[in-house]
Amino acid sequence: MDTSGTHTSGPSRECSELPPPCDLVTVPTRQGLEAVDLLRHGSGVGPVLHDNTGASLGFLVPPGTADCWDLPGSSCTSTDGRGLVLDGAPPVADTGWLVPPHTDTEVTDPAVLRAALGQAARTIELVDGYQGLRAI
Repeated sequence: MDTSGTHTSGPSRECSELPPPCDLVTVPTRQGLEAVDLLRHGSGVGPVLHDNTGASLGFLVPPGTADCWDLPGSSCTSTDGRGLVLDGAPPVADTGWLVPPHTDTEVTDPAVLRAALGQAARTIELVDGYQGLRAI
């Protein structure tokens, strides 16, 4: 891993290396929270950001994910191979950590995230449909 950047400090790690850079998948908060729950009970979730308005969550994924990300209702911010580097503070302005970077999973696997977001969308659709029937 190339750690020869401008970073001179970061969280201490066993190998004294910075975590790898990453891209950011952004989704609506409700769908993102459902996906976080699914991922926590499954293969694991990497760091997740929340925006200060409560409108969206951002999942950190491997660099290059944006090149092939096409899930409707979400977006993936390309960092042109530079990646976001985690050095403790949230890497995006006006955000905070929902799941901090000190997890067992450095970033969320894009294929696993895509499946969790799909399942989350289906769950939300089902719940909203049920609540609509109860209102009748």
